[in-house]
Amino acid sequence: MKAIEVDFPFEQINAVAEMESWRKEIHRPIYYIHKWWAKRLGSVFRANVLGVLLEQDEDIWSAFYKAHHFEKAIILDPFMGSGTTLGECAKLGVRAIGCDINPISTFMVRQALTPIDEWTLKKTFGAIEADVKEHIQSYYKTLDPKTHQKCDVLYYFWVKVVKTPEGEEIPLFKNYVFSKNANPNHKPKAQILCPYCWTVNTGEYNTLTLKCIHCDNTFNPQQGAANEQSVISQTGKRYKIKDLIKNSGLPPKHRLYAIMAVDSQGQKIYLTPTTYDHELFLTAQKDFSQSTLLIPTLKLREGYNTKQAIGYGYQFWHQFFNERQLLCLSILLTRIRQIPEQSLREHFLCLFSSILELNNLFCSFKGEGTGAVRPLFSHHILKPEKTPLENNVWGTEKSSGTFLSLFKSRLLNAKKYLNAPFEIRLHENEGVKKTTKEICSPKMEVKTVDSYSAFINNQKAVLVINGDSAQLPIPNESVDAIVTDPPYFDFIHYSELSDFFYAWLQLALKDSYHEFQQENSSHLGEVQSKNPTHFSIQLSRVFSECFRVLKAQGLMVFSFHHGKPEAWLSLYQAITDADFLIVASHPVKAEMSVSKTKAATKNPINIDAIIVCKKAIQPTHSNSADEVWLKASKSYQDYCDRFWQVGQKLSNGDKYVIFSAQILVESSLANLEKQQVQQWLEKVSQLNFENRENVPAEVKKNPPVIKQMSLPFN
Repeated sequence: MKAIEVDFPFEQINAVAEMESWRKEIHRPIYYIHKWWAKRLGSVFRANVLGVLLEQDEDIWSAFYKAHHFEKAIILDPFMGSGTTLGECAKLGVRAIGCDINPISTFMVRQALTPIDEWTLKKTFGAIEADVKEHIQSYYKTLDPKTHQKCDVLYYFWVKVVKTPEGEEIPLFKNYVFSKNANPNHKPKAQILCPYCWTVNTGEYNTLTLKCIHCDNTFNPQQGAANEQSVISQTGKRYKIKDLIKNSGLPPKHRLYAIMAVDSQGQKIYLTPTTYDHELFLTAQKDFSQSTLLIPTLKLREGYNTKQAIGYGYQFWHQFFNERQLLCLSILLTRIRQIPEQSLREHFLCLFSSILELNNLFCSFKGEGTGAVRPLFSHHILKPEKTPLENNVWGTEKSSGTFLSLFKSRLLNAKKYLNAPFEIRLHENEGVKKTTKEICSPKMEVKTVDSYSAFINNQKAVLVINGDSAQLPIPNESVDAIVTDPPYFDFIHYSELSDFFYAWLQLALKDSYHEFQQENSSHLGEVQSKNPTHFSIQLSRVFSECFRVLKAQGLMVFSFHHGKPEAWLSLYQAITDADFLIVASHPVKAEMSVSKTKAATKNPINIDAIIVCKKAIQPTHSNSADEVWLKASKSYQDYCDRFWQVGQKLSNGDKYVIFSAQILVESSLANLEKQQVQQWLEKVSQLNFENRENVPAEVKKNPPVIKQMSLPFN
């Protein structure tokens, strides 16, 4: 029996994971070399890997900061994603195999785990810079109003414009405060656009009356003509935005209304666009139309994640960019393709692809005092931005989200981490939490290979497979454990979103990789569906293959959470159909608690359930269905007690995840039929978790407290 079957030190792991989640790209840079969705925390997966390899009498937390060399062990991740399992295995001396059906995943993982020395990267970057920087930067200039000399533009502020049947053009401003501080109560100064003459003014972010410095008109900066779905014309008539866009059949036009630049003193300044700025954009449009460029031609596929963009008239991925962006991106991509050495070229292709999500017309301005650019994928859907922000593709020393800044913050940091991987250790003094870096692993000297024979013959090899994980090219009972994070049940279809990157990378990689020769990044074997039955069948295919390649006493461990009973039932069906037995489940920190997606959720889920499975044997429990409920309730209460002891409150969604996971454990051990499991899961979903606190055992002895804080199953 392994340590994770018995217990999991989530109290300590959660504390470290919480700190990691605030600066994930700093604490685990190898997984943030490129965008991927629903990345799980490296510290959690380090603990998972230790849990499946340590024996039951060994303590996961005691082993967490120690160096390990499990060179005889092989771990598989069939849903590799950003490569978290592979990276944590490499640090622990574990041999790893990763497979993903999405070509963007396998491409980025190869780059993340491939060592390249810093000097070579800097030399190549310098050569690219010498060839194209000046050309690209020539399209991102403005005039310093004090010196009348050219200076660098950081960001262009645009607004979408729709046209009514009467011919009126309406800019889609919700309000005219376009830049404010991330903490506006502390720093109320804001940049405000005059709706009459389109001059940039300065005022307080919450002011209700402002007199324009240019035209003397007075207006309310808080009242624009648009809301989420509609606009109001000057005559007071209301129109649905999508109806006005549908009439044209094309994406909305854009109008430039403000600029942020760096003046001759190196200070950031806001400017009202002048004739110079408009003519420079016209020059970019002309150069774009007269040049032979590398521009993607891939069309958007209709789906849940793309329907909003399609509703706004976007049909092709290149329409997500304006002509200046397409021109400069093409110049950069053309130069990168000329790098002769393949591995080096692919690292810079990965960097190029990474900047795409921060250099398109679906980006927006986050404000002062924070990272300026809100990327395309801040939502799980492709939500059109009414007031998009155009970034400077090459960038300056004061830029964020550019080729220059991401070279330093993503690519170089990822390679440095390979040379000196570290864990963060949490220290708390008088309520103040700090972290220190602790070296617990040797240099990550691994080599990515794409065949099992190459993997077996090289002790330092990591096998990275692109393909269907239901058909793995590895022998029976060849892996010691499986550690993974399956795709999300419901609407988040990674391939619909990853097509955004695929459209560009295909231009450079189709001659090197078969997976970039297909029409798009999707595959029939994808485990993603809003249909519970289809999701269960697809997931069971992969789990059945995991059963085949897993050694007899090996564990399959994965993270999962969801807020609907049908998702948990689909999971249970997939596991049992693959002949696995669920032997344990532990709660653990999931994604960053303050993500934009979670902030918009009524009952956010901050907890993953770590599901622990073994190859099925005859159930050892003869529990009745009622006993299953009682045992699951007791486990749920125990976990609530443990969270209470460390002062961590649980959301209603968290409690639901913990309880549902325990239902699956006890149901599997008792070999319950699907219908009975469904009843219990639906009962959990009907419980009233509202306004409940975590209740420790000793508190439950107090009758008044029981009345106020009784758990929903009491």
